[in-house]
Amino acid sequence: MFALSCKKDTTQTNKITVVPPDVKPVTPVTYSLVWADEFSGTTIDPASWNMETGSLGVNNEKEYYQAANAAIEDGNLVITAKKETVGGFPYTSARMNTLNKISAQYGRIEAKIKLPLGAGLWPAFWMLGSNIGTVNWPNCGEIDIMEHVNDNNTFYGTMHWNGGGGHVQYGEQTTILTPADYHVYAVEWDDNEIRWYVDDKLFVTGNIAANINNTGAFHLPFFILLNLAVAGDFPGQTVDDSKMPAKMYVDYVRVYKAD
Repeated sequence: MFALSCKKDTTQTNKITVVPPDVKPVTPVTYSLVWADEFSGTTIDPASWNMETGSLGVNNEKEYYQAANAAIEDGNLVITAKKETVGGFPYTSARMNTLNKISAQYGRIEAKIKLPLGAGLWPAFWMLGSNIGTVNWPNCGEIDIMEHVNDNNTFYGTMHWNGGGGHVQYGEQTTILTPADYHVYAVEWDDNEIRWYVDDKLFVTGNIAANINNTGAFHLPFFILLNLAVAGDFPGQTVDDSKMPAKMYVDYVRVYKAD
């Protein structure tokens, strides 16, 4: 292991202007910051985040979530996956969400994240419809802003919903030359489409208006999730224990609204 020297991002502004690609006519969009967690304190803010605990019984994952695996260190949220048995599961990690505390309906949602690499690791920055407690998944909708599995340089952006006959998904992948470095992962979301970016480079667009308007899910509020899963249907069941403990660093999470 090595000591991490973290330089806090200092470029935050209350407004940003973005020129959407592949939109005719090209109209710059100005966003105003409405919420952010810079993780600059000493503890995770309970006014913003809920800590999930236990096994969620999904995706054949091997981790047991507990609050102890998430902490603030040197201006970062750090989620740590460990090789230890708790609750009958061979690994522990952390998963946190902003349900009933922070939500977004349209706008730009972004985070600056440094990811661990290793077989069986599955870090994610994503969103679920805030009405999940009443309509369940996939009716609530899901927006995966960033998912990464194992030790390659491929990242995924995906949307999930009920297409009328059950679960449907649409998404794409992109590659990054330096997957273990900090990158900014974002979506820009309006009433027509959702656009996915890595470091402001567009890599997928989901057209809400034309393709999936048989669901109202993507026109309602969503909440934010951060987690580091271990094994599962996506990364597979092989875990490289030599990479444990594995750490996911989150420099900040920010939510902007279009002016």
